[in-house]
Amino acid sequence: MKLCLKNAVKLGTYSGFGASGAWWSPRIDDDETARKAADLLYSDDGLKMNIYRYNVGGGFEADNLRMANPWRPIESFMKKDGSYDWDADKNAVRVMKYALETGNVDTLIFFANSPHFTHTVTGQTSGGFTEHFSNLAKDKYEAFAKYFIDIAEHFIKIGFPVKYISPINEPQWKWGGDYVWQEGCHYEPIEVRDCCKAFAAELERRNSPLLLYTPESGNIKDHTKEYYELLSSDELIMKHLGAFAYHSYGSDNNAEEKISFGKWARENVKSPRFDMSEWCELPCKHDTKSFSSALINARIIGEDLIYSGAESWSAWVGVNQRDGAIREEKCYCDGLLWASDDFSEYGKAMRYYAVAHYSKYIPTGSVRLDTGFRASRGLNAFAFLSPDGEIIVVAVNASKAARVFDFDIDFDFAQLVTSSQQAQLVSDITREKRIHILPESIETIILKS
Repeated sequence: MKLCLKNAVKLGTYSGFGASGAWWSPRIDDDETARKAADLLYSDDGLKMNIYRYNVGGGFEADNLRMANPWRPIESFMKKDGSYDWDADKNAVRVMKYALETGNVDTLIFFANSPHFTHTVTGQTSGGFTEHFSNLAKDKYEAFAKYFIDIAEHFIKIGFPVKYISPINEPQWKWGGDYVWQEGCHYEPIEVRDCCKAFAAELERRNSPLLLYTPESGNIKDHTKEYYELLSSDELIMKHLGAFAYHSYGSDNNAEEKISFGKWARENVKSPRFDMSEWCELPCKHDTKSFSSALINARIIGEDLIYSGAESWSAWVGVNQRDGAIREEKCYCDGLLWASDDFSEYGKAMRYYAVAHYSKYIPTGSVRLDTGFRASRGLNAFAFLSPDGEIIVVAVNASKAARVFDFDIDFDFAQLVTSSQQAQLVSDITREKRIHILPESIETIILKS
C-alpha cells in the first residue's frame, strides 16, 4: 500500500493529549502513589501528556446522596453556607500539582459534571428526579458562574495556571431519574447558551483571563451543531469562548460520520480551539490486558484528529477502578490505568500504549495531515508534520496479516516504535523504504532525512 505524503492536506496544528482526574485522583491517600500516578501519565518517562482536566466537584450531603459508588461523589470547595474550604479535595489537588511538576502540562482545564448541590433543583449533583430535566435552578445561573470562577481564580492565585473553565458536560444526556451513578446535569440547547452567557458575563465583569471550554457535547450528532449555532450567535459568549469541545462517543465504527462532521467543523467552527475532550471504549468490551482495546483506541484517536479535525485528544479518565468491574477474572475498566478501590494495586491497561504512540512521539505544534488514505484491509494510517519538519505516521493494523507501506517521499531512515500483545513500545531503526506493519499492532514511524 502507498501512503501519499507529498500532497497531503494540512489541517492545522496539533495541541496534544490529556485525561481527566475525575473520580480517581481523590482516592489516592499517600504521597508516593500520587506522584507515581501523575508521572505515569504526564512525565517524559510516562505518556508525556500535556492537558490536565481537573474535576470541580459539586459537593454533597451524606444524608442526601443517591450515588452508591464511593468514587463518584466529589467534595466541593464551597460549603453549604457559601464559604470556601480550600483544604477540600486535597488528594485530587495533590495529583494535579504533581502532574504540573512534570513540566509537560501546558493546558489546565477546570470542568464540572454538575453545578454545586446548592444550585440544583434537587439539592443533589446526580441530576433531576426525572430524566432529561435540567437540575440547575433557573435563578442560580449567576451563582453557579460566580462560584466556579471563584474556584478557578483562587487556584490561579496560588500558582496553578488554569486557562479554561468548562461548566457543562454532555448536556444532552438524561442525567437523573430513578437510576443515577455519577454527577451530571441535563441542559436543553437554549439552556446551554443561557448558562454559557451567565459565565461570559461574569468573566467580562471581572475582566478575567479565563476562557470558556464548552459545551463538551456527548457526541458529534444530536444537538452538537445546534449548540455551536446558539453559542456563536452571541457576541459576548464568543468573546470569551476559548475552545469548542466535544466528546467522541457513538461514532466508533462510522468513519464517514466523522469525515462529514470534520468538514462541517472546518467550515463553521471559529473558536480558537476545537478539541475532542473525552472518549473511552463504551461499552467496554475488551479487558485491560487485551491489545484489542489498544487497537481500537489508537484508531479512534487518529480518526478524531484527522477525520473530525480535532486539535487535541483527551481520554476520559487517567485511571479507573478495578474493583466492582471484574468479570471472569478480567478487568473491563476503561481508564488508561487501572486501580483497586484503595490504590493498593494499580497498573497500565493496554490502551495506555495506544495513547503513547501519539503523545510520546508527536510534538505539540505539529501539523495534522490528511493523506487521503482511508481504512484498507484492517489498516489505518494517520500522519503528522513536526515543527522540525519530520513526518510522523501512526499505523494501526487490526488485521491478522502483516501489511506493507510504501511512501511517495524520500527519507534516509525511519525510527520505528512497535506495540503488540507480546511487547510494547519496542524501538528500532530501518533503512528499508518499505515498512512492514506486524499483524494486530500499532506502529509509530518517524521518517528521518
